[in-house]
Amino acid sequence: MSNEKLFSEFPPITTQQWEDVIIKDLKGADYEKKLVWKTPEGFKVKPYYREEDLKNLTYLQANPAEFPFVRGNSDKNNDWEIRQDACQKDLSRTNMTAVDIVKRGAQSVGLNVKNVKTEQDFAILLKDIDVTKVGIHFMNSADYAITLDLFENYLTANKISPTQVYGSIDFDFFGCALKYGSFGGPLEECVKTSVELFNKFATKFPKFRLLTVNAQLLHNSGATAVQELGYALNWANEYLVLLTEKGVDVNTIAERMTLHVAVGSNYFMEIAKIRAVRMLMANVLKAHNAKHTQIFVHASTSKWNKTIYDPNVNMLRTTTEAMSAALGGANSIHVDAYDDTYKCADEFSARIARNQQIILKEESYFDKIVDAPSGSYYIENLTDAIAQHAWKLFQGIEEAGGFATAFKAGTIQDAIVQTAHQRDLDIANRRTIILGTNQYPSQHETMLDKIESKCDVDCTCVPTGEYEKLHLYRGSEVFEELRLATERAVKAGKKKPIVFLLTYGNLAMRKARAGFALNFFGCAGYEIMDNAGFKTPEEGANAAISAKADIVVLCSSDEEYSELVNGACVVLKGKANITLAGHPGDNLEAFKAAGVSEFIHVRSNLIETLMAYQKQLEIL
Repeated sequence: MSNEKLFSEFPPITTQQWEDVIIKDLKGADYEKKLVWKTPEGFKVKPYYREEDLKNLTYLQANPAEFPFVRGNSDKNNDWEIRQDACQKDLSRTNMTAVDIVKRGAQSVGLNVKNVKTEQDFAILLKDIDVTKVGIHFMNSADYAITLDLFENYLTANKISPTQVYGSIDFDFFGCALKYGSFGGPLEECVKTSVELFNKFATKFPKFRLLTVNAQLLHNSGATAVQELGYALNWANEYLVLLTEKGVDVNTIAERMTLHVAVGSNYFMEIAKIRAVRMLMANVLKAHNAKHTQIFVHASTSKWNKTIYDPNVNMLRTTTEAMSAALGGANSIHVDAYDDTYKCADEFSARIARNQQIILKEESYFDKIVDAPSGSYYIENLTDAIAQHAWKLFQGIEEAGGFATAFKAGTIQDAIVQTAHQRDLDIANRRTIILGTNQYPSQHETMLDKIESKCDVDCTCVPTGEYEKLHLYRGSEVFEELRLATERAVKAGKKKPIVFLLTYGNLAMRKARAGFALNFFGCAGYEIMDNAGFKTPEEGANAAISAKADIVVLCSSDEEYSELVNGACVVLKGKANITLAGHPGDNLEAFKAAGVSEFIHVRSNLIETLMAYQKQLEIL
């Protein structure tokens, strides 16, 4: 066999040669501003990577299923558990949903056990479900010790050994504290409860995970990937410290802990995030002298980036998120239904969510290739960058006293609020695009009458509000509220605001600015009247009056705006809100004096501007 390299007749090109060509093509433009991406996570991403960028990544020397598990927990395949949750209040309905979930391809189910009080309740909940073949994950229990006792009794009554079942409980008092501002009781009692769960059930249920780190709460509050992983490490480490101090074996904890992360739409970043967290958790466990250094990663699709309007786009978002989770090597994945933002999933939306994973396995074979991203210069460097920055954040919190101390002081919550605020600004300024919500909205779509009460998924811990809690929300909510306010006003009998696009002059510029204005006001759900163009400003102004327009947007080129403003404002002043599409530059004061009240352009804060219009129109 020849070891000769392919294409050896082509001479190698050095990085400096590439850089010289790039700098020449930039023609004096700033390299950093044009080509280097500074991520919200706080590190820079170069425009390209080469083999030399992998030299210092020592973890690449390890094989799959070898410490630090960046390349996956298995050297045989990339299989994962297809999970889907059933969270209705009623036990019979939950059971019917769960049976259907399993029948149609799910390998495990998450079950709301909030209302399970007796063995008979378990019989109703688990009817026709073979718990020896289907993963069972209990959520929302008020007392997991009682839940597992009842479950054990149910198994005994049905002649099933607890050793035959696998799954988890969603016990996480730090997660409860972050979500509700309360541990659900004194911290010492929560630790005692966790120790009792391990002492009583670790041997009885050898395939059941008894502790969860719900890091998805951080993501769904607006945290970056680095914050999600960094704080998750502190969270998990604190559990290890608290429980081992009480005599629980570190390997038992490591084997029985679930790390639950959320996966967003930043495709490559999310792949890298899951690979990075395995490496980081492996190192944390190694520091505790654990022999078992593999963490079980459960991934669920992000809630933060989902929308009420144009909800079908959510299917595209969850598809890429499921792909990232699978390629990153998550042990189990849950995909939310695309309509989860405004109603309980129906048969169709639940089937779509489940089939996204099934297609990735059965048709795309994502489960067959071990560590598909391996060797990708870009993904490997993202993995390393996330790991380095998350580790630094982890160390900072540990030096300050650990997770519980940082939580009580509000350090974690405040940092996430700052990040979320910046992300909100990016959405408002459309630096971050949420398709169908802050860009390219469907003009005639209405959602007010489609919004229903959601399923019961509340945590059962009793909040006291003693500490600051996370604000779980979606990035699109403020836009949606603006648009829903318009729908409510119309439903109450008010006229839907009419935006008239007065297009004049240069064809390319008037069309471009009309398109900008259409997207701008479409985000508030207004009626928008576009036009082919008018011969004179006065003609356009009179047409706007005839159309009973509330807002008239002047759309033309910078060079023609003076003519358009002077001609149209004479007719329109006092009869409609006159808005100009574009930045007025030196003409700001002159245009205001003529009658223009607002200027919309790419630097406009979309939320603040639309709120002002809503107040003027007496919608808010």
